Amino acid sequence: MAQVVVIGAGILGLAAAVELAGRGATVTVLERGQVGSGTSSRGEGNVLVSDKEIPAEARLALRSAALWRRLAAESTEPFEYEEKGGIIAAVTDTQLRLLRGQAERQRALGIAVSELDADALADAEPHLTRAVVGGLHFPGDAQVMPMHGVRALARRARAVGVEIRTSTEVVGLDRDGTGLAVRTSRGVVGADAVVDAAGPWSGALSARLGGQAAVVPRRGVILVTEAVAAGTVRHKVYDGRYVEAVASDDAAVQVAPVIESTRSGTVLIGSSREVVGWDRVVPWDVVGRLAREAVSLFPGLGRVAIIRTYQGFRPATPDHLPLIGPDAQVEGLFHCTGHEGAGIGLALASAEVLADAVLEGRVEAAFDPRRLAGGGAAVGGGLAVGGGLAVEGAGPAPVKPLALSTPPAAGPAPDRP
Repeated sequence: MAQVVVIGAGILGLAAAVELAGRGATVTVLERGQVGSGTSSRGEGNVLVSDKEIPAEARLALRSAALWRRLAAESTEPFEYEEKGGIIAAVTDTQLRLLRGQAERQRALGIAVSELDADALADAEPHLTRAVVGGLHFPGDAQVMPMHGVRALARRARAVGVEIRTSTEVVGLDRDGTGLAVRTSRGVVGADAVVDAAGPWSGALSARLGGQAAVVPRRGVILVTEAVAAGTVRHKVYDGRYVEAVASDDAAVQVAPVIESTRSGTVLIGSSREVVGWDRVVPWDVVGRLAREAVSLFPGLGRVAIIRTYQGFRPATPDHLPLIGPDAQVEGLFHCTGHEGAGIGLALASAEVLADAVLEGRVEAAFDPRRLAGGGAAVGGGLAVGGGLAVEGAGPAPVKPLALSTPPAAGPAPDRP
């Protein structure tokens, strides 16, 4: 039985562990903090198809959305799954024309989308500004409560035999006669394969392990309001600039309002994206811009108090696509990272793609980490993270699959996670 070590106990790491264990692997998850204590605790919980136009990513998003829907129906641990749908609102005729073109491309990819005129928008969102001229409706957009999603996946992981070791930092990787030896702050763990699911820390972690992950942190800020009346915001509502901000390479801050309510009655206001390294100082200018932009879409929010803000770092790649598959330099090291702000939404299908690569040697070329290896691509106006782009469908040679009968490598385990 193949022995796999997953580094990172966020939603992506846990999803990968569940999928690998479900296919017969023995899985150990190593987490330097606590379960879900990294990027998974700092997001909105978006499960989106509305911002996907690249064919491979659209397929991944549609598959993952279906898997989240199924998990919500099966899970004994609720995680506030809501398929509320998304609306992208246009405030100019030019923006609306661009959105129409986007809708045509997305329909061709199998994404359900319909156009709304100003009257239909008013019916769908009565409190939305009347300055909008039209928009798009995506019935498949959904939301989960991220930390509840983490808890549901952690419970499922343990149920299928996954061992989760917290407070265990990975410090190095060696190769011995029987496989890989993962050195940690609490001992050595043997493995046939190692999966990097460390999110925005993947670049530094991979270098420590001798590999390469073209990932840098990109900061995002979210505002939380006091509870408002039910129906104030009924869908996920995006300003038409949101999709542009997602795809931007500019290091400067990108701000485009994304507004949605939660089951507790609060309203979440995003989204910002900027490359600032690991700067954790609250950017109050960005907070102010987000608040003003939110009021421009929902004027009634101008009378609502903001009760807190939080920020997180998303794992960004040069081409805005995740890294799912084998490392370019270290045999046996795999990546499941680089999803930026889409990690929660894409997690469940990404776990399937990752398991295909680890256990069967099948790699999706669009997500193959080796496409970015060795060159000088950049994220955020010149932050070099390595790599040059490869054309979809023309990826490197397949990776050697792991046999499930492979004996696990030996190594002393820590006393306790």
